[in-house]
Amino acid sequence: MRILLSDGSGVTSRQCATVLSRAGHHVEVLSPDPLCLCAFTRHVRRVHRVPFYGADPYGWLETATGVYRKGGFDVLLPTQEQVAVLARERGAGTATVVPPFAALAAVQDKVSAHATLARLGVPQPDSAVVRDLAEWDGYPAYVKRPIGTASSGVRRLAGPGERLDGPWAGEPELLVQREVEGPLAMVQSVFDGGSQVAFHACLRVREGARGGAGHKLGVALPEVREHVRALGEGLGWHGALSADVVLGADGPVFIDVNPRLVEPVNALLSGVDLVTPLLDLALGRPVLPQPAGTPGVRTHQVLLALLGAAARGRGAVLAELVDAVLRRGSYEGGTEELTPGYDPRAMALVAAAAGATLVRPGAWRWFTSGSVSAYALEPDGWRAIADPARDDQPNRSRIAGSEVRTNPSEA
Repeated sequence: MRILLSDGSGVTSRQCATVLSRAGHHVEVLSPDPLCLCAFTRHVRRVHRVPFYGADPYGWLETATGVYRKGGFDVLLPTQEQVAVLARERGAGTATVVPPFAALAAVQDKVSAHATLARLGVPQPDSAVVRDLAEWDGYPAYVKRPIGTASSGVRRLAGPGERLDGPWAGEPELLVQREVEGPLAMVQSVFDGGSQVAFHACLRVREGARGGAGHKLGVALPEVREHVRALGEGLGWHGALSADVVLGADGPVFIDVNPRLVEPVNALLSGVDLVTPLLDLALGRPVLPQPAGTPGVRTHQVLLALLGAAARGRGAVLAELVDAVLRRGSYEGGTEELTPGYDPRAMALVAAAAGATLVRPGAWRWFTSGSVSAYALEPDGWRAIADPARDDQPNRSRIAGSEVRTNPSEA
């Protein structure tokens, strides 16, 4: 099949490209940056330029659907936050897999997600929605903007004396959560109309650049699986649903919900295929439930680990390189997720990152700065998508002056 990924900048897209290409599919991606992460792999045939998604999701959608139609693609697979506008427009005439928009809106922003988790009985840290941090007295804590991706949307506060400025100061509401100590689990699931058909969990053993997982360990978390099942069932979810969970002393607590797929390779190596069910759902084919994964599978992402080490200095980069080459320490018994097998372009990127950060450790910021900005949804963009006026267009959506079909029967 010809498959178009909605993003070419993120780690999830890079992993999906490898999984799909190795399964025999033709893979192309969308990105505002021609030198995005997915450009550096033999598993992606072409990068199509699109507008930045964040503030102009409908500009992105117009270009994306044009690429999809012109290229004769079979599936447009959302691998990042573009799922929001695709859900709002019910696929915009493409073969894709998205949840009902009401379900997505219930978890898309952090304030709404907090209310949804509470309503469905999914455990969270001690939390509150505040207008002023003076209303909160439990520290250390994490403060979160309603719309914000990765480091742009979350800050740790050690105590009440710290202040927020810039875009944070203009937010009418903030979610504050008391810090919970414990390992972080990344959990992923796929739902077919509210029915859970796949689940996987892995621990972030070591942190990489900007909070990403440099090293992972597959685990069995039946209690967490049931909480995710209750969340997806309660929302009538369709497609991929992921979450970050802290395994605290008093039990698991959910600290983030992502209405999309997250990094599927550890799951695949553990025996859980998260990608094939999404293709089946996009094409309207029957979906076979996936078996439970085999715990204990270790994986790593050398690129993220190196960039994360660079934040600690040149010595840390050198130590990380030596461990990776000798396959010792946290690399022992593990499998590479981003650059498995022979992939000259991918290996060249890792070599460039290693060389640059050995010369100048601060270069890690350059390598990571563009990835999130390429796909992150901004507050103005979310307001445009969620605008109730769009409900007056039940069968069609006007996008930049042209009509895009949104009823699958019209496509």
